[in-house]
Amino acid sequence: MQLGMIGLGRMGGNMARRLIKTGHEVIGYATTLKTRDAFAKETGAVAASSLNEFVSTLIPPRLIWLMIPAAVVDETLNNLCAYLEKGDIIVDGGNSYYVDDIRRAKELKPMGIHFVDCGTSGGVWGLERGYCLMIGGEEATVGRLDPIFSALAPGIDAAPRLPGREKMAGTAELGYLYCGSHGAGHFVKMVHNGIEYGLMQAYAEGFNILRHANAGRLERAVDAETTPLRNPEEYQYELDLRDIAEVWRRGSVISSWLLDLTAKALLNDPDLVGFGGRVSDSGEGRWTIKAAIDEDVPAPVLTAALFERFNSRAGAEFADKLISAMRFEFGGHQEKYAK
Repeated sequence: MQLGMIGLGRMGGNMARRLIKTGHEVIGYATTLKTRDAFAKETGAVAASSLNEFVSTLIPPRLIWLMIPAAVVDETLNNLCAYLEKGDIIVDGGNSYYVDDIRRAKELKPMGIHFVDCGTSGGVWGLERGYCLMIGGEEATVGRLDPIFSALAPGIDAAPRLPGREKMAGTAELGYLYCGSHGAGHFVKMVHNGIEYGLMQAYAEGFNILRHANAGRLERAVDAETTPLRNPEEYQYELDLRDIAEVWRRGSVISSWLLDLTAKALLNDPDLVGFGGRVSDSGEGRWTIKAAIDEDVPAPVLTAALFERFNSRAGAEFADKLISAMRFEFGGHQEKYAK
């Protein structure tokens, strides 16, 4: 099939490469000349220099896949619509808010343009491993795109087959799934990313506890502002986090691809000196918590993980200052600083 890919960055570029390797024709477009030239030179594919050229190169009915930040999807769609025709299909494979998918599908329907939302997971490793795809939209439209989804997905060998699963129909075992009407794909991906926040936070907190298992060997201040360590002999361990991550990868209940990546990061940089610890969030965690509130579903772990990301970006800086100020006012407590 022929597909137009808007966005040739870490995700879109590799997805285009995977499609090309599996025999599909890809017309690319990116806003920067450097990105377009690099993509065209490496793949031999066409990289259009404008949206007009991009759309005119595609054969109607056109299939256009967006791999761009959620914040610029509406602007891109507005610009695209000047060139599109009835029957064209737009797939948003980024991390858009599912509520926006519902609105966009309604806005495009009078023009006869089909809209598909496709939550895409796989990161920078997707070119090699394939992409897990969670898809929403009109079922008939999604069905027409099966060759594209099949080429992008990891395939059945990506995970051991569960006994009895062979009796069930569908594409879930192949790594892609039609989830339902418009927005369903991004809704599933939204919760996927919310879970990801919680998993990452759990690993991070656990390894941090291991890293400080030598607390009994460290000198601690003896004053009114420092909680004493009552039994320092219980915290005398110098643990190698690289080896712990490695052994957990083998047979452990908490083994996962995320743990594999954690082990790789610790092996390359045991003290993580190359990172500042400022953790961003692109919206999915927030939207997951909002959905939990609207559904009356408790999600304390995912909520705490999201709030910890805010804290990592000094989001609690003023609140922390105010707590110190109150402690000083009622007890004359002076702030202590890490040496």
